[in-house]
Amino acid sequence: MKKLQLAGVARAMFASRRAWVFGAAMAMAGAANAAAVEIQVWHTLTDANKAEFEKLAKQYNKEQDDVRVTLRGFATPAALEQEAVSAVKAKKGPNLLQLSDNHSPEVVAQHKAVLPLYELLAKYPIKDLNWFIPATSSFTRDSKGRILAFPWMAEVPVMFYNTAAYKKAGLDPNKPARTWTALQGELLKLRDVADIDCPYASSDQVAVHLENLAPINNQSFTSNNNGLDAVTKKSAAPAMQFDTLYMRHISLMVSWKRSLLFTAYSGDNASDKLFAKGECAVLTANSGAFGQFLATKSLSFGVAPLPYYEQATKEGGKPFVSGSALWALEGHPQAQEKATAQFLAWLSKPVVAAEWHQRTGYLPLTEAAFRASDVSFYSKIPGAQTLIASMSAKPVNTSRGFRMANYERIEPVLNKELTDAFEGKVPPVAALNNAASQARSIAAQR
Repeated sequence: MKKLQLAGVARAMFASRRAWVFGAAMAMAGAANAAAVEIQVWHTLTDANKAEFEKLAKQYNKEQDDVRVTLRGFATPAALEQEAVSAVKAKKGPNLLQLSDNHSPEVVAQHKAVLPLYELLAKYPIKDLNWFIPATSSFTRDSKGRILAFPWMAEVPVMFYNTAAYKKAGLDPNKPARTWTALQGELLKLRDVADIDCPYASSDQVAVHLENLAPINNQSFTSNNNGLDAVTKKSAAPAMQFDTLYMRHISLMVSWKRSLLFTAYSGDNASDKLFAKGECAVLTANSGAFGQFLATKSLSFGVAPLPYYEQATKEGGKPFVSGSALWALEGHPQAQEKATAQFLAWLSKPVVAAEWHQRTGYLPLTEAAFRASDVSFYSKIPGAQTLIASMSAKPVNTSRGFRMANYERIEPVLNKELTDAFEGKVPPVAALNNAASQARSIAAQR
């Protein structure tokens, strides 16, 4: 009887001890979770790029216990900015915020709610960071070369082309046209030989057909050294310079529209979906569309630089680096600032940044990320490696970027005038003159 009683006591003690150990473990786990610093990142990524960012955030949260990253997506930049204004007023703003390039980064950085990235990294440096984008007056830097935001979504306009359609038309998919004149010949074959109803389409039409027409042809987009002198030397506000090059180009696009070579265009990314479906054979758009095309298993495509005009330059120049970036916000506890820097440092790791670049089409974040990129990946996409490698070179004056006040109000005006010209509502010269006049007036407003 005593043995049975002792056995029962022993079992009870063991169960009690096990419960204590289990309870202690749970308490420790709870303490660890409680100790994790939560940071919020608000963004406007869509489709494949959104899924990729969510995958990386989940991976980061799984790899360590100190920081928890919460992502919140918005349908449009306008919706995000509206919510952000209210959140900042209520002192509940996110730690990182995706903002599109407004071509006045110094103005954004001066906002009391913004914590410039160079200030954050001065407190919590990222080791061995060698940015891929040259340290010039690019879209995330001020006139002193200081980086203001994390260029996580840096991109350039490019030309995508359907390799299967090229083969069907008897064209070499490894040698797409380099000039607009040569491209016209390819589009005619795509229309007449391959029987493609949409030979050419364009998304991001302002970036492709106005902004980058200049640097691709080694010319300036605006006066005052693309507006950079207005920032550094406080000279007169820049004005757009729509000369013969622009008249030739817009007139050509109108003629393509009439001859059914150029059938889809938009100021947003609507035409991307037509290319992804295989309905359009050639697309000019920003490189961030790459992720969507890569996720479309039925699509085989290549990528090339935007065409240039041989009448204007012997060889094509580099486009402006633009896109959007993650901006840090002020007003958060020191622990959250440190956690934000830790997350950015993790995103900067070569393997992580290389995966992001290869899955989305955004430019490599660092030199190490480009070197870490899988060569076999590039071999599947004709032209991709050569195009990306060329962007690491130091840009010339015409391609360092441009500055213009109130550009977020100017861009819709340019888009409207461009659409009116393409649709034949306004002659190309009149549309360009209207755009330049209205842009000058808006830029001068304070």
